[in-house]
Amino acid sequence: MAVGRPRGFDVDERLDRALEVFWRQGYEGTALSDLTEAMGINRPSLYSAYGNKEELFRAVVLRYAEGPGGHLRAALLAPTARAVVERLLRGTVEVVTARDHGGCLFVQAALATGEQGGRPRDELASWRRSGELELRRRLQRARDEGDLPGDLDAADLARHVMTTSHGLAVQATHGATRAELDRVVELFLSGPPWAESPA
Repeated sequence: MAVGRPRGFDVDERLDRALEVFWRQGYEGTALSDLTEAMGINRPSLYSAYGNKEELFRAVVLRYAEGPGGHLRAALLAPTARAVVERLLRGTVEVVTARDHGGCLFVQAALATGEQGGRPRDELASWRRSGELELRRRLQRARDEGDLPGDLDAADLARHVMTTSHGLAVQATHGATRAELDRVVELFLSGPPWAESPA
């Protein structure tokens, strides 16, 4: 049985390089030449290891979800609803301000896409909906356990939190600093249902 030649590069390490390019330039703003240059490989090697541009992007999204974008799942393990939301939003701030280009791959890479970017855009939207659904389930549990008001709509609150999270990402791409975004989180957490009831 014939054995293929071993690759002369670390597949995961080059995937991280591709992630940086997509994160900075978005899906449609990234050309194959950008990827091959950043990854230090030629097109045949890229196709052999990762498939086409769309397949490479899908692998990058999974890599992002397990790495920088993994703060949502970590936040869901917090003991209270307030702690879940705080960890999620502060995790967002940390991720979107950690690099020069800022922003969130799930938000950024889907912006300003036309027909060619339709499928990747739809997949990113699916990832965002999935995250919102996980958060909604966690908030529903908190409501059922008495950690949140019984009349609170968990779906609306989850949407509110995720809208804020995505807004933080957009603000970061426009140059907002970590300190500025931390103040946004503080303001968010100071309002209902997180605020203490008046005396």
